[in-house]
Amino acid sequence: MTNATVCLSVHFDAVSTWLWSYDSWDMPTRHSRGVYGADVGAPRLLDLFDEYDIPTTWCIPGHTIESFPEICGEVHDQGHGVQHHGWTHRGPSTYESKEAEKADVERGIESIRDLTGKRPTGYASPAWDFSEHTLDILQELDFEWDSSVMAADFRPHYLNGGWKAPADGPYERGEPTDIVELPVSWERDDFPPFTYTWSRPHRMGYVPEDAIFQKWYDQFDWMYEHVDDGVFVLTLHPQVIGQAHRLVRLEAFLQHVRSKPGASFETMDATAAAFRAANPRE
Repeated sequence: MTNATVCLSVHFDAVSTWLWSYDSWDMPTRHSRGVYGADVGAPRLLDLFDEYDIPTTWCIPGHTIESFPEICGEVHDQGHGVQHHGWTHRGPSTYESKEAEKADVERGIESIRDLTGKRPTGYASPAWDFSEHTLDILQELDFEWDSSVMAADFRPHYLNGGWKAPADGPYERGEPTDIVELPVSWERDDFPPFTYTWSRPHRMGYVPEDAIFQKWYDQFDWMYEHVDDGVFVLTLHPQVIGQAHRLVRLEAFLQHVRSKPGASFETMDATAAAFRAANPRE
């Protein structure tokens, strides 16, 4: 199989995930896990990606950019993509209005513009959550691609809008928009299996780690053998994958991908642009 693409999507939440996703404002031990991601995990990942000359995409909340500007600057200076992940790390469906959700997205755009000098083209929703307004907001603010939903596993497609889910009728999937979707999966995300939290929402986080990495190998290999022009999005968090023992396994996975003829690493922006060029909207 040729033309297999791997996109490393680094969700650089830092402290923001503990503030808005876990409501841990007064829990400094939780905050410290995000600080670890900024001070330890992120530099380790940058060193690894530099060693193998791998382009990656960092989806960064504006809160992280403004709280840890030096390491975010390193991400940009080393040539990695910087894309939108909210200003807060608050799920879009939790906002009281479209206006409030849009204001957070606009604030995140400005943080990225201040860092990189240009607007982001792509969006990855915090916790892969959408409200009824999110797609409209992305279109109004001229985003070109999204990576938040799960209607496919390895095939980019145009994201549907206008869906309906009536309580007393069949589901209506809507019609394609102009926004390219690079599909994600909780099965290809390091946070759920590796992250331990003590209080609600409770997560164990302690699983046989070899089994999780083997799952990633198995999914990539299946895509490589069965899907023409497949796209494998792997979601990583510096505070999770940046632990020393996991970097060893991640490096082995990167080597495995590079051993396959026709497989390559690409930024998500480049991948979305390639899909759009090959599949123009009529």
